Amino acid sequence: QVQLVESGGGLVQAGGSLRLSCAASGIIFSSNVMGWYRQAPGKQRELVAGITSGGSTNYADSVKGRFTISRDNAKNTVYLEMNSLKPEDTAVYYCKATLRVAYWGQGTQVTVSS
Repeated sequence: QVQLVESGGGLVQAGGSLRLSCAASGIIFSSNVMGWYRQAPGKQRELVAGITSGGSTNYADSVKGRFTISRDNAKNTVYLEMNSLKPEDTAVYYCKATLRVAYWGQGTQVTVSS
C-alpha cells in the first residue's frame, strides 16, 4: 500500500550533479517528515538530509552546502539535489517517510567516479 519510488541515481564524475526524486503513495504526504539516507559498503546507514512537514531542513555536516532537500506536496515528491559530488558520496541512497512509523524506499545507487 505504501510505496516510495526513487529515481535519478546513476554514475557521475566528481564535481558533477545529480537530482534524486522520491515519489510517495499510500501516505498523507504533506504530514510526513521526509528524509534521504545513504549507506556505503561496510558503513552504517546515515541521515543525509531531512525536511519536516513545515519545510524545515537539516543536513549532515558532510553534505551541508552541497546538497539541497526539497518537497513538492502537490506531487507527493521529495527531491535531493546533489552538487559538487565527491567519490565519498558513493552509496545507496534511500528515501524515508515518517509519521507514526517509518517507510523506506528501495534505494538507488549513486556512484561518483574520481
